[in-house]
Amino acid sequence: MKIGILGSGVIGLTTALELQKEYPNASISIVADKFYKDTVSYVAAGIFRPGTAFAGPTEEITKKWVKDAFEHWDDIRKTAEASKAGITELSGYIFSSISESITRNPLIEDVLPVYRRATEDELKICPGGWKYGSFFSTLVTECGLYLPWATQKFLNAGGMVFNKKVNTFGDIYGDHDIVINCTGMSAKELCNDRKLVPVRGQILKVDAPWLKMAYYADYDTYIVPGFSAVTMGGCRNFESWDMNVSRHDTAAIKERCEALVPGLKTAPLKEIRVGLRPHRDPCRVETEFIDIPNRGIMRVVHQYGHGGYGVTCAPGTAKYAVKLVRDVWTGYSKL
Repeated sequence: MKIGILGSGVIGLTTALELQKEYPNASISIVADKFYKDTVSYVAAGIFRPGTAFAGPTEEITKKWVKDAFEHWDDIRKTAEASKAGITELSGYIFSSISESITRNPLIEDVLPVYRRATEDELKICPGGWKYGSFFSTLVTECGLYLPWATQKFLNAGGMVFNKKVNTFGDIYGDHDIVINCTGMSAKELCNDRKLVPVRGQILKVDAPWLKMAYYADYDTYIVPGFSAVTMGGCRNFESWDMNVSRHDTAAIKERCEALVPGLKTAPLKEIRVGLRPHRDPCRVETEFIDIPNRGIMRVVHQYGHGGYGVTCAPGTAKYAVKLVRDVWTGYSKL
């Protein structure tokens, strides 16, 4: 069996590794025109914390994606490869003065090892006079480390990578028995999918190795320690295609994050990153048989539209996509 994966971000690479486990004798290729630092995965803070609005086709499937994803990341964390893969434990707080519901998350409260209401003393840890809060223990996957680690693991197992821009599915017709579409925002044109919209994000990377906890607060404020820097965010500009750094967003992020953790005022700025989250409701993981005019039918498994939760949910949707590949191949083999 020849399988082609379109896209080399966290979704594509994680799916490639899952396919190699399921089909060790298959010929598996990644086809992409953007790699590593040019992917939106590289911009992500990488904390395992899906938004409460993240959704698959059903509530049951969504929860399975989230649970499977956490167990997958946690299994890697327990290995000797964890630091090379960029995966580690991280605990944090989420505070709000608006509503207690903002500090709750039904998708992960039964999945994470700890998710509880913050005590009165804990609400005073950060300035702001917070009314509501939760404490949670989770994981962080830093794609600056994970992407090269996963790529090397894929290549070592016999995988192939091709640098090619795919404008239409016809461009690769006949190259693979099955194609998995993990193209993120590029799927908007590739699939003519009007439901897929960009949600622009901007983050600051600062040097603050003393910070060991994550903090979330109102107005999309978050501070997430990683292996090489602390991520300060953020913003969500719906249907914005602007990849330029905004000085206004930079100022707003600094103001909110430094108010939450005043020690960050002296943290040296290392980098500013911008990315477009591929948002779709629901996240699309499904099979499609595409008619290529005058040529034939292509078997495609779509897997895109994770929004800002691609790193969080990649293993869960990847395992689901691999099952769809199995169903497609089983049906094809019987023809």
